[in-house]
Amino acid sequence: MSAFILRRLIQAVIVMVSVAFISFLLFQYVGDPVVFLLGQEATPEQIRQLRADLGLDQPFFVQFWHFLVNAAQGEFGLSLRQGAKVSRLLAERFPATFELALVAALLALVVGIPMGVYAALRRGSFLSQVFMTVSLLGVSLPTFLIGILLILVFSVWLGWLPSFGRGETVDFGWWSSGLFTVDGWLHMILPAITLAIFQLTLIMRLVRAEMLEVLRTDYIKFARARGLTDRAIYFGHALKNTLVPVMTITGLQLGGLIAFAIITETVFQWPGMGLLFIQAVTFADVPVMAAYLCLIALIFVVINLIVDLLYAAVDPRLHLTNPGGH
Repeated sequence: MSAFILRRLIQAVIVMVSVAFISFLLFQYVGDPVVFLLGQEATPEQIRQLRADLGLDQPFFVQFWHFLVNAAQGEFGLSLRQGAKVSRLLAERFPATFELALVAALLALVVGIPMGVYAALRRGSFLSQVFMTVSLLGVSLPTFLIGILLILVFSVWLGWLPSFGRGETVDFGWWSSGLFTVDGWLHMILPAITLAIFQLTLIMRLVRAEMLEVLRTDYIKFARARGLTDRAIYFGHALKNTLVPVMTITGLQLGGLIAFAIITETVFQWPGMGLLFIQAVTFADVPVMAAYLCLIALIFVVINLIVDLLYAAVDPRLHLTNPGGH
């Protein structure tokens, strides 16, 4: 176990350094942030002075090394657009993104798993065909279009739900939450549904496929021969083994929900990290963009480690000594 965790930590360091390097390499060509700060009418002297003050006149690898040292200490420098610490900006926006991703993930699990089980057990029924058709729409339609359609129906036509913002929040130290107010939940519904639809359809189709495969195995036939009830077979044996790969996909998708909530947050003007990242791209705010990508990489690495550990706990046939991982 110790060797496995150590190996994963080494891989995590390599991944995060690689992501930081690639993000810095790419964002050198996004644009000159000095132009955004000073405007087009700035004199050459002012431009040179500001570049020197921000350390942008130094070689690329020197800037990159300073960024890595500061990031290891939890500091990502100053935002070139807002002049505030990047770590503070991310800390302010992280609760909104995390809660949106968490609600979307729970919604996808609570709805997607039962739909997948039903579609597998009653695959010839009318409702099962409806589920499969809806899943194709959920996979095919882009997220921004789903969000716009939900706003059009529930906000513009019906007027039931708000179309933008996070609503009323409650502060718990540095953490602000909208899950403890009615207004916060009303603002949460449409973005959470928009973000969850793709994951929901993915989980439903995965559960259906895995369930059908498990039901054809020999041990399920043996369980039927022993006279076990359908309920015991379906939910006591088949579903448990079906959820092993689902757990892996769900864990990684949670990181994906946090990383790819950018479109949803932009459509609904949700004040999360995704909206902050879009604004940083617009103004070529390199420290914010690089810090965001490194944070997302860290989230994926941590979730992947947790999923690997849970994998071995759920299925004892899997051994952590496997050097290939999962």
